[in-house]
Order: sequence, then C-alpha cells, then structure tokens
Amino acid sequence: MKPTAALAANLDGAFLGKGWHGPTFLGSLRGISPAEALRRPDRCAHCLWDLLLHTTYWKYTILVRLGVAESNTFPRSPSNWPKTPDPSLPPRELARNWKADLKLAREMHARLKRALSALDESKLDRIPPGGKSWTARQLISGIAAHDVYHAGQAQLIKKMVRR
Repeated sequence: MKPTAALAANLDGAFLGKGWHGPTFLGSLRGISPAEALRRPDRCAHCLWDLLLHTTYWKYTILVRLGVAESNTFPRSPSNWPKTPDPSLPPRELARNWKADLKLAREMHARLKRALSALDESKLDRIPPGGKSWTARQLISGIAAHDVYHAGQAQLIKKMVRR
C-alpha cells in the first residue's frame, strides 16, 4: 500500500465508519440529537457539538499548514473552539444547524483526503510551508490521532448526557 493510501485509511479509520479501536469520531455522534449535542454535563468543559466543531477546525488547520486550504478563514468562529448555537433556538433551527455542522465536518475530512491524495509522496517527510516543525506525514497522522482522542471523549460525554 502506498504511504498516502495508508494515511488516508488511518484518517477514515479515525473519523468515518468503524475503527478497529472502537467508535470513530463520527460514529460516536451517531444518533445524537441537537439537544444532546449541546448538553454540557456537570464538570465537563465541552459538549459534543463543541468537539465536532473543534475537530473540524483542526482539519482545516492541517489544510492551512499543508498549504492547500481553499480559504484563509474557517467558516465558524472563533477559532479552535467555535461558538455553538444558542440552545433556546427552535428545535427545527437547531436540527438544521446540527446537520450543517456535521456536513461541514464531513466536507473538511473529504478535503483533507483529497489534499493527501494529491500530495507527492516525496514530500511526506518534509515540513510544508505552514507546517512549523512538523512534516506532512506527522500532521496527517496527528489529525487522525486527534479524532480518535476526541471520539473517546465523545463516548464519555454521550453516556453522561443520556443518563
């Protein structure tokens, strides 16, 4: 298997479908309602919706660091932990927003996979223009690990909001 294909498989194994380690990030959100996604359990810094936007933002950041972002602005603000919708919005509007943010997460994942498939494999172990001190391989591997890390958090939060 080519190195870029192996990295793409790791990205998918951390975010989509089923991972050998347990639920993927999106898998951990399957069946979550918008209200559950916004519920912040006691002593938890974040809700499930926060995690969704945070992981999406960091995929965007990796695209920036690889020098292939389609825009210099992430579509949600502020950076890193974008603001979630107001829980008092009508349920229909919350559902529309939740669906849109799930779609944004899937789109950012797909953009990252496209960027990886277009990447010259000879550049995997080089630091890209925005990579700071990290190679392209490290950035891609790291974002997959980031998704797995937050999938574990999401599983715990999901159990707390469904008690």
